[in-house]
Amino acid sequence: MRAGIACLVLAYVLSQFYRAFLAVLAPTLKAELGVSAEDLAAASGIWFLAFALMQFPVGWALDRIGPRLTSMVLLGAGGAGGALVFAQAEGPGALMAAMALIGIGCSPVLMASYYIFARSFSPALFGTLAAAVVGIGSLGNIAGSVPLAWAVETFGWRETLMALAGVTLAAAAAIGILVRDPARVEGPARGSMLDLMRMPALWPVLAMMVVCYAPAAGLRGLWIGPYYADAFGAAPAEIGRATLVMGLAMVAGSFAYGPLDRLLGTRKGLILGGNLLTALCLLALWAWPAVGGWPALLLFAGIGFFGASFPMVIAHGRAFVPPHLTGRGVTLLNFFGIASPGLMQFATGAVHGSVAPVPPAAPYAALFLFFALFILAGCAIYAVSRDRTD
Repeated sequence: MRAGIACLVLAYVLSQFYRAFLAVLAPTLKAELGVSAEDLAAASGIWFLAFALMQFPVGWALDRIGPRLTSMVLLGAGGAGGALVFAQAEGPGALMAAMALIGIGCSPVLMASYYIFARSFSPALFGTLAAAVVGIGSLGNIAGSVPLAWAVETFGWRETLMALAGVTLAAAAAIGILVRDPARVEGPARGSMLDLMRMPALWPVLAMMVVCYAPAAGLRGLWIGPYYADAFGAAPAEIGRATLVMGLAMVAGSFAYGPLDRLLGTRKGLILGGNLLTALCLLALWAWPAVGGWPALLLFAGIGFFGASFPMVIAHGRAFVPPHLTGRGVTLLNFFGIASPGLMQFATGAVHGSVAPVPPAAPYAALFLFFALFILAGCAIYAVSRDRTD
């Protein structure tokens, strides 16, 4: 079981890499393929939307087929296949198709590990284990910063993507060999995602799922790169360092959130407080968009750290889900958490394009305000949620 979980965590490292690597590749793809910032925002959004829409069949498959085959097939065909398509891309259409395939391939791996945790470990450990997987998986954010910038400069971006396709295929094979499915729930109990949607206690949690991940994912996954390039004339190496700092903050935040619900005795208070601090960092960037230097870097780190509540929000929602709907429950929560960044990438692309770049940081100030108001609206709804710890 431990070896199988390790394989799923490795696959989730790749998932985190693929959702974030466009920030570093953006200047190169603009120069070589002539794609725009809006094209890249759409490609990033398509990754999230494909990932999110797959949560419905993935939830069914986890409950009926099991995590091993579900993860192996999708990661091998979609993840590795999409990386190959990306490596051969000649324009924005191919990039978008590749990102859709990669999103499909990455869609089951985190939920497969959560399914195993929920079925095989004490409920009191779920939040800590879920956060640990996200924390370790966030190393993919790190790989998608300075190391990626070095690989692209040394070998070329197409060659780098070809190598990543091979790594993804190897991870899928390891999952097929080493993952062990937990025993299925016995008994006649049936249900569907519609039954989950009829649970009033889930709705405020779903509202928080919608807002908690979108700002960190949108900024780290794409906008931090163009922001540093346009506002400060940063080179790829400098962008790599900025994304590295934000990625490290996201790793640290994931591990910090994990045990705090048990230490503080509240999940709701922990999640609400963390997301309000994320909004505060965004408002500071909106007020001083051209500040640059260490202040900007620290604010991005704050967004990454405090915006890492995603696994804790899933733990909050999972506490209301009956055992026979575990797979569909965690994937429903994940759907709301992942669909939102996808839609927000399209929305932020429109916001960015609607503001004149005078001064150059002006379109990004609008983005920071947009993200801040979005997360504050979710916090207002989540404030009426019912607290629950396992």
